[in-house]
Amino acid sequence: MALTTHHSPPVPPGPARTRAGRHAGARRRRRRRATALLYVLPALLPYTLFAVLPALHTAYLSLFDWDGVTLPSFTGFANYRKVFSDPQLRAAAWHAGALVLFFSVLPIFIGLVSAAIAARRSGRRGTAAVRTLLFLPQVVPLVAVAIIWRWVYAEDGTLNQLLRAVGLGRFADSWLGSFTWSLPAVGLIGTWVVAGLCMVLFLSGTQRIDQEIYEAARMDGAGPVREFWSITVPLLRPEIAVALSITVIAALSSFDLIYITTGGGPGNSTVVPGILIYRLAFGGGQVGLASALAVVLTAVISIAVLVINRLAREAP
Repeated sequence: MALTTHHSPPVPPGPARTRAGRHAGARRRRRRRATALLYVLPALLPYTLFAVLPALHTAYLSLFDWDGVTLPSFTGFANYRKVFSDPQLRAAAWHAGALVLFFSVLPIFIGLVSAAIAARRSGRRGTAAVRTLLFLPQVVPLVAVAIIWRWVYAEDGTLNQLLRAVGLGRFADSWLGSFTWSLPAVGLIGTWVVAGLCMVLFLSGTQRIDQEIYEAARMDGAGPVREFWSITVPLLRPEIAVALSITVIAALSSFDLIYITTGGGPGNSTVVPGILIYRLAFGGGQVGLASALAVVLTAVISIAVLVINRLAREAP
């Protein structure tokens, strides 16, 4: 006699079993987050101590009128109103904006062209040496760079001697002491420093571009310039976004290069927010106003980086 077994249809899980599954999943997610936090903690602790807490303390000080010695008096947002109304602070902001051209736009263009040329000459003799020379300013301390370029720009420095040697002595000038040329002169130092970094970033990006794209373009009659604008630049969009973020931050937060070369002079022709924060806090006894300017500068840099990254993600 054969035994028959009846298979009952599966019973859907009840509410209790569903809740238990959800709780188990939540516990697993919490364990994973806790494990991830343990890995991040060694870096998070010093970052919190030396970056987050000082930033919060700066924001707190920006609400007071304080000379750094006597008791502070609460002024609310008066320091912020002064930041946006003081002509000297607005001039510093314009100078920082002008440095974006020298620290960001020019280095990125030079880096793109250099990377395109180096990629076409990959493997040829001398290419590695040229790349090393272009990247060299990145490994030299910026203070040393500023001192070297002060010698170059001096009245009897290398630049003026070169101009006199080729019969252009009438163009010689005290470059860092000129109200007209001091800011462009400092900006060109930044271009020289940052261009090598941009080139290395873009050169690493060109290595992931399929060479068959270039070969197809050449078969269609495209020349080096057309390849550069139609293939290299569009496909290097992620690297351009990274370079733009780094260089814009360097331009807006510049301090040491200008402090060593011009100190913000002559007059206030090269004053930028970083120099002004230093002057207000340590020379003018206006710690609250300096803190407010630092907070505004941090906010501007953060917004600029967010906009750059957003545009890079949305670009076709």
